[in-house]
Parts: sequence; C-alpha cells; structure tokens
Amino acid sequence: MRKAGLTFTGNKKERGTKLAGKTFVLTGTLSRYSRDEAKKMIEDAGGRVSGSVSKKTDYVVAGADAGSKLDKAKELGVEVVGENEMEALIRGK
Repeated sequence: MRKAGLTFTGNKKERGTKLAGKTFVLTGTLSRYSRDEAKKMIEDAGGRVSGSVSKKTDYVVAGADAGSKLDKAKELGVEVVGENEMEALIRGK
C-alpha cells in the first residue's frame, strides 16, 4: 500500500516492561474488570497470562469465588493478589 502512495499516521503502541518475564493466572470473578480486560492490562505491561497454575507462575489474581486454581497456588506457594495489588504491579509500585 505504501508503494501506491498511502501513508500511515498514528502512534504504534509500545508494550510496557514493568511485568516483563512475569506470568499471571486469573481466577474467580473480578469485580472491576472482565477477564479479557485484565489480561490485556497485564500483557500491555509486558506480562504473560496463563490458564493454569504451575511452579513457574509468579502471581495468581484471585477474584470472588476462586476455586481450584487458588488452591493450587497456595499448595505451590505462588503469590496470590487481588485486583488492587494487580493494578499496583502494573503501575510499578
């Protein structure tokens, strides 16, 4: 398209690096975000979201009615955080 004379404007959104190398698992019902919104926030900050808890998981974000993923996190000693703590990690605080 550029060869045809079209020019593209706008800013390409850069991914953050605050959560680079960190893996998160979402479980339960989050009160302020949909699961997709929370996943996007984490990924935009450079983190990765997984569907299952393992010893490689850095954080489990637990909402209401969290089930077996929360149990597995506790069993493996994975840090469990809520939405406020997730937001603080994303902000780098």
